[in-house]
Amino acid sequence: QVQLVESGGGLVQAGGSLRLSCVASGSIFSINVMGWYRQAPGKQRELVARVRNAVGENYADSVKGRFTIYRDNAKNTVYLQMNSLKPEDTAVYYCNTDPPALRWWGQGTQVTVSS
Repeated sequence: QVQLVESGGGLVQAGGSLRLSCVASGSIFSINVMGWYRQAPGKQRELVARVRNAVGENYADSVKGRFTIYRDNAKNTVYLQMNSLKPEDTAVYYCNTDPPALRWWGQGTQVTVSS
């Protein structure tokens, strides 16, 4: 079973940037789609970005143009570069496959954006 460990979150002012990392304990080379999800207090978890091997990326409208997802299969790592952060981006961020593998959810990393 693969374990996913997210890191890189923190407290940042609106307009700032963060880069999140998700390191897998096993190879992600054969996993076609990896995604970043987030869950804000009182809200359902949502997919914000996904990346498909050799195809490209897709983004939720709320983050399009500000977030960039990319993967390094050699390092078994998926990244999320977040720029122009807004207070509404505040959430716990998780990575997983798309669709998500229920047993692969990690602890996530907290992102807090102050206004």
